[in-house]
Amino acid sequence: MSFLLRVLTWWNSQTINTQVWTKLYGEKVGEDDQGNVYYQSGGGKRRWVIYNGEAEASRVSPVWHGWLHHTYKQPPTTEPLAHKTWEKEHKPNLTGTSGAYHPAGSLYRAEPAERRDYDAWQPE
Repeated sequence: MSFLLRVLTWWNSQTINTQVWTKLYGEKVGEDDQGNVYYQSGGGKRRWVIYNGEAEASRVSPVWHGWLHHTYKQPPTTEPLAHKTWEKEHKPNLTGTSGAYHPAGSLYRAEPAERRDYDAWQPE
């Protein structure tokens, strides 16, 4: 079943083509705390990530994102960035789930806030 999923879907880890490309041309650079593995081609011209599980871009940490987009020359495994005291831990993208953010006036909240700044139009 997993082989069939890898052939027909791209969001379940890596596809067969990506696995072959990585085997032939990829140099493993490092791994993050979520199990995502980062690669680069010879010379570092191309950089990519193989997700551990579902391919969700928000699972890439900011330091690895900077390396993937050539903001940093060296990967975080070689030159780790200093973390600031105000930085928070990673939270997954919760859009579409029960944990998604809903502002005070949203109809999706359990108790939506009553609006006082709007008067509905009434016909004469």
